[in-house]
Amino acid sequence: MAIQKATFAGGCFWCMVKPFDRYEGVLSVISGYTGGDVENPSYELVCTNSTGHREAVQITFDDSVISYEELLAIFWRQIDPTDAGGQFFDRGESYQTTIFTHSTEQEELAMKSKQELASSGKFDKPIKTEILKAKPFYPAEEGHQNYYAKNPTHYKRYSIGSGREQFKTEHWGDQS
Repeated sequence: MAIQKATFAGGCFWCMVKPFDRYEGVLSVISGYTGGDVENPSYELVCTNSTGHREAVQITFDDSVISYEELLAIFWRQIDPTDAGGQFFDRGESYQTTIFTHSTEQEELAMKSKQELASSGKFDKPIKTEILKAKPFYPAEEGHQNYYAKNPTHYKRYSIGSGREQFKTEHWGDQS
């Protein structure tokens, strides 16, 4: 067993937990903040778009069961990678998509997956998702953890109302 971490920013972190949480080999999915320079930021502070942080999920996984490449494929199917200004109706720096890499190998695999997506013809605009080296990750407040399970009705309404679900269906069908 080789335990690794993967960190992805895909807009609102509420919508980024459930897609990963259901896979064997995923040990935990934590909502939090990363990418900025402010230590221990709060949700309110990150939402000001003044900290450099993005809402993100940090996934702890067993790479003998699920590979980093598989996690990347799941990530791409949750976001609009052509939108540099945020995700769906969530706008601003804190909602920008980013792959935060924890090793040279992850960086190379992320670059490869981004290039493959760009050349796939799936999108008619350039892929804007950044690939950056991981910075300190700060878990979000408890109310944001596993939001989809704690607040299923509101989560579903938000996921549909934001346009995320429609986008995923249009671009990925039942693969999302």
